[in-house]
Amino acid sequence: MPLWLEGFVAVGLMTKEVLASMREDCLSTPLVKKNDCRGVGMSQILIENAPENLKSDELRSKLNIEGCGSIVSFLGLTRGTDEGIEVYQLEFDAWVEKLPLVLNQLASEAITNFGVKSIAMSHRTGIVMPGENIVCIHVASQHRKEGFSACAWLIDELKTQAPLWKKEVRADGEFWKGGLG
Repeated sequence: MPLWLEGFVAVGLMTKEVLASMREDCLSTPLVKKNDCRGVGMSQILIENAPENLKSDELRSKLNIEGCGSIVSFLGLTRGTDEGIEVYQLEFDAWVEKLPLVLNQLASEAITNFGVKSIAMSHRTGIVMPGENIVCIHVASQHRKEGFSACAWLIDELKTQAPLWKKEVRADGEFWKGGLG
């Protein structure tokens, strides 16, 4: 079931006007009627909070895969170096009221535009150490081609639209990075 994200610093990447115009009720149910896997069952969007630990396999296991022949996944990890410099940790801040709305809207667009059945997404917030999961996206579809296309589109759009900020804490200082990097 979708969860409202809690424990974030309330900041925003998109303009407040754009985010405020999004439907507040779009996370009211995990099931969203769409064209999916050639009409079998209902499409599903699942957005989960991950303030301390992102469990990609557990999230994937919650996907509605009825009638599907593919699950395409993306799992982003914290690198231990950036530009040859040791990274001690990443710190993610988010606009708590809008992050789940933006992720849900992106998932809905992907279902509509790529014809996939189910999407599950989660993004860490707070401190994330090297080697730890940052973000995961799982896309269930009838065929792999639309799954790969939807998954690639989702991570690209998440990086530009999600109200998230990343600070790298490195050997040479602390740096705020644009997007999710």
